This record gives sequence, C-alpha cells and structure tokens, in this order.
Amino acid sequence: MNQVCKRLPFYQVALYGSAVLTAAAVGLIDVGNNNKVRAALEDSPKAIIDEAWQIVNREYVDPSFNKTDWQAVRQSLLSRNYTNRQQAYKALQAALEKLDDPYTRFMDPKQFEALTNQTAGELSGIGIRLEQNEQTKVLTVVEPIENSPALRAGLRSGDEILAINNRSTQGMSVEDASALIRGEAGSRVSLRIRRDGRMFNVSIMRARIELPTVRYALKQEGNRKIGYIRLNEFSSHAADQMRKAIRDLSQQKAEAFVLDLRGNPGGLLQSSIEISRMWVNRGSIVRTVDRKGKSEEVAANQTALTNLPLVVLVDGNSASSSEILTGALMDNRRATVVGSQTFGKALVQSVHSLSDGSGLAVTIAHYYTPKGTDISKKGITPDIKVDLTESDRVRLSANPRLIGTSSDPQYAQALATLERQGLAKPAVVVPKASALVE
Repeated sequence: MNQVCKRLPFYQVALYGSAVLTAAAVGLIDVGNNNKVRAALEDSPKAIIDEAWQIVNREYVDPSFNKTDWQAVRQSLLSRNYTNRQQAYKALQAALEKLDDPYTRFMDPKQFEALTNQTAGELSGIGIRLEQNEQTKVLTVVEPIENSPALRAGLRSGDEILAINNRSTQGMSVEDASALIRGEAGSRVSLRIRRDGRMFNVSIMRARIELPTVRYALKQEGNRKIGYIRLNEFSSHAADQMRKAIRDLSQQKAEAFVLDLRGNPGGLLQSSIEISRMWVNRGSIVRTVDRKGKSEEVAANQTALTNLPLVVLVDGNSASSSEILTGALMDNRRATVVGSQTFGKALVQSVHSLSDGSGLAVTIAHYYTPKGTDISKKGITPDIKVDLTESDRVRLSANPRLIGTSSDPQYAQALATLERQGLAKPAVVVPKASALVE
C-alpha cells in the first residue's frame, strides 16, 4: 500500500528562518506494483528518502533542480544501504544541498516538532521568560506570561531558579533549562526558587500556553498620543493579538501608530495577510509566481481597522512575513518605513510532514511586493534610512527597556516623521466582528 503522509493545515503556513512557508498536501511514495519491494521500502529508511524526493520532484520552483539530474539523485539515494534513519537523514540532507537553496531543507522529528510548535504560537510548559544574569550567571525569571501557570503560582520577575526537578541549574544554559521546564500539559515540574535571599520550592502544573507575540502601549509623546505596537513573530495567534492591540489603542484615543517589526524573522503567511488587511483597506498585499509561471495575487478586502498615520520600523533581521507586511504598507502608501535595509527573502516554501514525524520545507515560488519589486537578496530600502551604530545596538541590547523610547534612534525618527505629518486623520469605525480571511 502506498503510504500517505500527513500535511500541515493552512493556518500553520510559516515564514520562519527568513522563508515563506505554505502548507500543502504531500504526495504518495512511488514504489511500483511489487508487494515485496513495497514492503521492504516501507520498512526501511529509504521510505522517507523517496517520500521527500517525490515532494521535491513535484514542487521545487526550479524545474532544472539547479542543473542537477534529479532522477539520478534518486537512483543514487535508493541504491545505498542504510542501517538506521540517521544515515538516511544525512544522505537526504546532502542531496538537498545540490539545489544550492538553504530554504529547501530537511528537518528531523525534533526539529520539525519545534517548527510546528513555534508556528502554532503555543507551548506546553509553565509560561516564563528566562535569562541568565550577566553578573551572577544565575537563571532568572524575566517575567511570567499573562494567564500562565507560573503567574498563578506566584512567580515574579527577578526570581532566581536554583534547581529544576532537583537538578541544579548552576552552569545550565537558558535553552537547557527551558527544555527541562517544558513538558506535557497536566504534568508537574518542581522549581527551587530564591527570592530576596529566601529559598523555597514550588510545584507547578504545566499547561498549553498561548505565547504573546504582540506587545503594545499608549505613549504620550509631547502633546500626541502614540500607539506603539511591537510584533515579534507571525504566529497563529498574532493576528488576533494585533487586532486587540489596534482596537485597545484606538479606544485609548491614539492619534497615530508606530509598528515595530525589527528583529521579526517571520511566521505564518496567513497571519501576515490578515495583519496587512488590518492596516490596508484597498490594494494588493502580495503576488506569488510558481514554477510554471502562474501568478497569484492576494488583495486587501476593505476591512482595515484604522487609517491613522503609521510608521513601520524595520532592520536587517526583519524578514519574510515582515517584508510582505512592510512591502504592502509601503507600496500602498499606507505607512512610512523607517530603519535599516530588511533581510531580503522572497522565496515561497511548502512545509510537509513526513511519515516518521520528520519534515521537509521546499521552495515552490517567488513572491513580489504589490508594485512587482523582487526583494530577494536585496531587501526593502526604508523611506527614511536610520542605521543603528554599534554602540546603539550594545546599549539597546543591554537595556531592552530603552527600545521604543526616545533613547532608541529609530523610534525617535518615527516620532519626528509623525510630527512632520501633522495632525492625525480621523480613525475609521472599528468593526465589532473579526474580518473574514480568504
């Protein structure tokens, strides 16, 4: 029997790693009609290799496969003997390197699980942000996430974590500590906490937590009220969080907005489209062209939540979904873009779940801004270019609370830009219901 692989639903379309990823059904493994051959293939690591090969053969954007004989690659891969899946994974990765495309990539089950968790914008854990104190080197709670088990258990910013499940955290990295704290919803994790010199233990039940990807605040800048929104990534919850931010700030009488996309590597394609439509009432959002030259355009649908003046902040780490949103706002003259040149990632990918839990991302198309600009390897040039100096970056990195303040040169330029634009236009009526997305 041909083995059908699982597929990611459309809402999990991802743009992480500076690559636009769209979900698509994966194909069948072509094993012929011989039952013995079919059974042997399905029971061997070769099944995953051929499964992945078939997807690339069917979908890859360059039909010449970077001038590689892709059929010969398949014959070479299937002619080898693999004693375990790791050998097969390594061989598949080497084969994909022939395409000279870092965005067409294989992910082992752990890597693929990490990607799907990230695009979902959720995790199973207790909901805290951790850092390693630069001076003491002790793992410290930056903050508990809103409505999280950690917050309900009474954890606070500044709490030091000395042990996780009786394992000392001395010398432990933030990544290793996070891996220990995460776990299945409903299970418990024990933490040894030090707070103001007092030590105590706390047992917290893990839960499925929605990660905040949007942070916002109403800022009084001189005689103007500015709605500041920072979007860290385009997760499956980002659009809902953005919608709430725009509405809350509008109700607080914001006169203009600053949308901060600096450091945003991407996320879900559909999320970027939804968020674009919250700002752009009419016009094109993005256009894609596949391997056959077929063009597809996504447009605004007259569901914008506000028409107040808008400045967008970008930098060299603003990529993929961030560039789709920035391009839509710039080309439709909806916003002034301030900051540094963006990353420059304009390739569309499909993401596939393979039958053993591993995954494959395959470049399937190029995308263009509404005006038809190809930003690949070039990025988007801001309307007003403001590059941070090395000392600026060190200062803001050491004290993130300065980001989005007058001590942040790019934010300061955003304020100056809004000031030159004069009084804000009246806001449109905010719809009570969420906009439908095609």
